Amino acid sequence: MSKVRLGIIGIGNIGTKHAQILLSGQVPGMALAAVADRAQARRDWAQESLPADTRMFEEGSALIESGSCDAVLVATPHDQHPGLVMAAFAHGLHVMCEKPAGVFTLNVRQMNEAADRHPELVFGMMFNQRANALYRKMHEMIHAGELGRLKRVNWIITDWYRAQSYYDSGAWRATWAGEGGGVLLNQCPHQLDLLQWLCGMPRRVHAFVHEGKWHDIEVEDDVTAYLEYDNGATGVFSTTTADAPGTNRLEVTGTLGRLVCEQDRLRFDRLLVDEREWCATASQGFARPPMESVEVETEGSNPQHAGVLRAFADAILHGGRLIADGREGLQGLLLSNAMHLSGWLKQTVTLPFDEQLFLDQLKLRQAASRFQAGSS
Repeated sequence: MSKVRLGIIGIGNIGTKHAQILLSGQVPGMALAAVADRAQARRDWAQESLPADTRMFEEGSALIESGSCDAVLVATPHDQHPGLVMAAFAHGLHVMCEKPAGVFTLNVRQMNEAADRHPELVFGMMFNQRANALYRKMHEMIHAGELGRLKRVNWIITDWYRAQSYYDSGAWRATWAGEGGGVLLNQCPHQLDLLQWLCGMPRRVHAFVHEGKWHDIEVEDDVTAYLEYDNGATGVFSTTTADAPGTNRLEVTGTLGRLVCEQDRLRFDRLLVDEREWCATASQGFARPPMESVEVETEGSNPQHAGVLRAFADAILHGGRLIADGREGLQGLLLSNAMHLSGWLKQTVTLPFDEQLFLDQLKLRQAASRFQAGSS
């Protein structure tokens, strides 16, 4: 195989973007071969906008079974991801899955088990923020021990502003039955993935999850979660779709200093003495450890979706390394589900939590949702 033939299942906003990336030549090792979408308007767009030899399908299953592709990119509504991914594996196709991996972890675990049964197939997750040089540098520094022992992480990610018209644009939007969640599941999967990628998984989560606080929706649009880690570190994750202008500020503090990522810049407030050593030995009670503040240089690249697809093609053609293995989609979803469950039960949730209990609670909300299958 000299070039991967890719089929895109779901050509809404993000699927269209992926198609345009391929057609612009940003992924030399991959060609668009087919698309599928249940919406007639999207298929009409594809008919008018894509090359004449691009095959069109109404159902993702038909595309998977057609034999026209070597790999598929699943960009459908969240709850359809695991089923389509597993169907693709069963037909010998490599898979790139859009975020989130799914709506609930039990289903995603089945998807990962299917991936494990097909080690010959490449399985990637579209965590394009991992391609950002800032986050890659943070990961490198944290895991190399430059921050010492983790003490605290704070992420204010409130620049996801959405007007009511955004939610009114589709009956399925911001409903438990149609989307499965709100800001945690739709806007924040990248940040939840990065949070665990950088700092590991917390042991306990206590979240305050406000549903329809700022918009006429049934799912959450305002969340603040408190996290506790096994080593005693703590964290706060705060997000909403209603703050303007909003903030995106990530701080990670360790015994050797603090990393601050904000406005496309990364700063390291480096302690010249480990804080724990200084605390135990300093003779002056108000004295602080000596510090130097430095602007962290990165190699600067941020290829986003195109970078993820290039790595995906390279992994298929040459055994290269993915930006994110598809199985890793479970971790961020575990955080999301834990936050939802904590908010619903109004109590601290310890990981691993009862994933069947989460699903039972979700089904109750889906049954009462104003959007149901067949709704327009």
